[in-house]
Amino acid sequence: MSYDHGNIFASILRGDAPCIRVYEDEYTLAFMDIMPQMDGHVLVIPKEAATTIYDLSESAALACMKTVQKVGKAVEKAMEIEGTTIFQHNGKVVGQTVPHFHFHILPGSIFSAKGLKSHAVEMADPAELEVFAQRIIKHLQ
Repeated sequence: MSYDHGNIFASILRGDAPCIRVYEDEYTLAFMDIMPQMDGHVLVIPKEAATTIYDLSESAALACMKTVQKVGKAVEKAMEIEGTTIFQHNGKVVGQTVPHFHFHILPGSIFSAKGLKSHAVEMADPAELEVFAQRIIKHLQ
């Protein structure tokens, strides 16, 4: 399967589409999910073009995990909750809605969360997302 350079995450990485950034380094970008399943939902993507984990280079995989650790800790502090749910899908058939590898970081448990929304269904108010982003950024080490 060839990589679709027209996907929204590729557009974000090129600067052709906006996002609410939480963290960025040379290899990764973390930003607020515009269709969050709960408050504080963050996505982590590699800057490398890869559709699934199986397409990802070892160095990009390591960079993503480092960013997930860093941002995940900040999400817990910012949202004042112990624990996060971290997941990712590999392929459209299992729920991957954007064909660019990415991790989801959700504060708390998806099994006990009140008000958990369906995946990629409802757009959030960007102003509210910005508030959550600033709270998370404040807790990045």
